[in-house]
Amino acid sequence: MNLSIKIGNAKFDNPVTVASGTFGHAEKYFNLGEVKKLGAITPKTVTYRPQEGNPPVRIVETPSGMLNAIGIENPGIDAFIETKLPAFQKTGVPLIISILGYSPKEFADMAKKLNGQKNVKAIELNLSCPNLKQKSLVAQDAQATAEVVRAVKKQTKIPVLAKLAPNVTDIVAIARAAERAGADGISMINTFQAMVIDTKTRKSKLGNFTGGLSGPAIRPVGVKMVYDVAQKVKIPIVAMGGIATANDALEYLIAGATMVAVGTYNFVDPQAPVAVLEGIKKYMRAQKINDIRKLIGSVNK
Repeated sequence: MNLSIKIGNAKFDNPVTVASGTFGHAEKYFNLGEVKKLGAITPKTVTYRPQEGNPPVRIVETPSGMLNAIGIENPGIDAFIETKLPAFQKTGVPLIISILGYSPKEFADMAKKLNGQKNVKAIELNLSCPNLKQKSLVAQDAQATAEVVRAVKKQTKIPVLAKLAPNVTDIVAIARAAERAGADGISMINTFQAMVIDTKTRKSKLGNFTGGLSGPAIRPVGVKMVYDVAQKVKIPIVAMGGIATANDALEYLIAGATMVAVGTYNFVDPQAPVAVLEGIKKYMRAQKINDIRKLIGSVNK
């Protein structure tokens, strides 16, 4: 059974990873044999400079999901490379490093710093975090998306993924702009902008007022968006949004995704990504599918 997939010039042994910001710190996991089974690990998004994140409360449960407003708390790219990256590298698992800049130059400079770093197989451009106090997301503008992708591609030969926001009128147009600018793949979808109000206090339950909705509630929308984008772009899609089981992941693969990422459900069950992988294998055996490529985009109309 061939489970290997490619994104640009990078090869991954299987199509299962984790969504950025949902898998804790590698120093707590790298001795676990289960983690080594994953196709890739995607650590929490890192910015050019250290960032404290948003005030509490940062996470609120909702029916079939949760809202988060963490705010990309991280030590900055230099400290990440020095103090965090080595532990992830010890896992031996391919790494997809998620970065967020506040200008094309910041994105490009961070990508340049990752050149030559052991086991970094792809760079994910977080163009779509809804929890930051900025007027608009890069991923809501096709031209801005293309500008960032082009700037990064000039600085690195590492495959580049553009992570897109679902909070747009036409996500296909944004994906096509990223592809034309040279992106090697698309990551989608990020969380939906949302809020929860405490009716006793009449205040938002989140310290940031609004946050990003994730979990099973958004999966059907994610599957539809992945399907739509897969019809119009030729580059691979890393799909995420409400994946809790192998069947959830299979929906995305059949819709056209090349790789899948477990996110929110890691808070419920840290073993979920491996269970998803094993479930995909079981399904392929039952369906007599010997190559994952025969499954990708195989939806019947």
